[in-house]
Amino acid sequence: MEDLDLDPLLSVFSLLLFSFEHLSWGVVTSFLVIVFLFLVSALISGSETAFFSLNAKILEDPKKNKRKVELIEELLQKPKKLLATILITNNFVNVAIVVLTYYFLNDVFHIERLNVYVRFLLEVVLITSLILLIGEIIPKIYAAQKPYAFAGFMAKPLLALTRFLSPLSYILVHSTNLIDNSIQKKKKAIDKAELSEAIVLSTDDHKHRHERKMLEDLVKFSDIEASEIMRSRVDMFAVEISEPYTKILKAIIDSGYSRVPVYKESLDQIEGILVSKTLLEHLDKGDDFPWQSLMHKPIFVPESMKINTLLEELRNQKIHLAIVVDEYGGTMGLITMEDIIEEIIGDFYDEKDNEKNVVDYQQLNQNTFIFEGKTHLLDFLRIISVEDDYIDEIKKEAETLAGLLLEIFEELPQKGATYQYKKLTFEVVSVDKRRIKKIKVKIHENE
Repeated sequence: MEDLDLDPLLSVFSLLLFSFEHLSWGVVTSFLVIVFLFLVSALISGSETAFFSLNAKILEDPKKNKRKVELIEELLQKPKKLLATILITNNFVNVAIVVLTYYFLNDVFHIERLNVYVRFLLEVVLITSLILLIGEIIPKIYAAQKPYAFAGFMAKPLLALTRFLSPLSYILVHSTNLIDNSIQKKKKAIDKAELSEAIVLSTDDHKHRHERKMLEDLVKFSDIEASEIMRSRVDMFAVEISEPYTKILKAIIDSGYSRVPVYKESLDQIEGILVSKTLLEHLDKGDDFPWQSLMHKPIFVPESMKINTLLEELRNQKIHLAIVVDEYGGTMGLITMEDIIEEIIGDFYDEKDNEKNVVDYQQLNQNTFIFEGKTHLLDFLRIISVEDDYIDEIKKEAETLAGLLLEIFEELPQKGATYQYKKLTFEVVSVDKRRIKKIKVKIHENE
């Protein structure tokens, strides 16, 4: 037979024969202790699954042992303390198993003489596999199938352990509470699917249609990005910073806007925001008036910012308008606090609104509409009463109705061009050399 290092399998076999012939009472005792620890590990691991799988219906069953139910309920009154006790005990037991198993294998098989790969298999792979199989997987599967029986069996031992390990579990529970509280302050959320289902169930009639729509918009509120509801660059009203005062004063009064961006050379260089009411005290000033000193510092936000975050930002800084920029810092458009609030409660009028400003579509009959090409896709979908994700398959990066048709045709379509998608038929009504101006949309109810 070759040297032990050259033939690991034969070396293990020979050591087995030799070792079992020379077993001592100390080795036998350590083996029995390891077996006992594996049993404890299995019971503790299974307890975690059993206790936290129980529900009130099981415990309210009158056929169940009243004393066991009382013990289980006593433990579940402080679930964090129970979990801490289970985790502390399980970790102590598993560490003890690893240490004792190593010394047991060394006493029986003299593993220090073995090949390094065989030692690795015995010390790491074998011990880890046994702990996972016997101490975790098997007991948890069993406990998941019979949670009450397992929890009832372990109730008294765990009560004793919770009292014995109370100082350690106290430290663990209170340290995790600090983390938990900080997280809860930042985010207290309900599962959106559950909330949407509750809205449908509670407002499932025609009478509450408006309320239901508002609640659904509120659920989706945190998923909407600034780029989805902003006023695009081409529709922005802004003034150039070098313009004389009388000219910009007339332009702002004619526009009716309460806040106006001020740019230098191009819209990609927004220098500030001019609040219209600050001009009231200077209506009599001439062209030499330095109106630029009245500007407020602009706030720039990325196109991907969620509007719930943006609303909080606007409130904190006490401003009502933000400039939306792309990844290169170029101006994409602007968004106001009014735009964000309208996402929840719907469109509302202020003193400057009129039909021309608010309505950018015509309804020819119940199922036929004519929209401006610049109409935002979210507005379009809401007007025709379909879900916000109805056209997700074809919209790609488009944000407006004209952009959607450009994505579909992959070029500027001719007047009269049509496209059918699900129950919608799109027809280009008006187009110039650069853009689609008007689009007719017909809804086919039978599809």
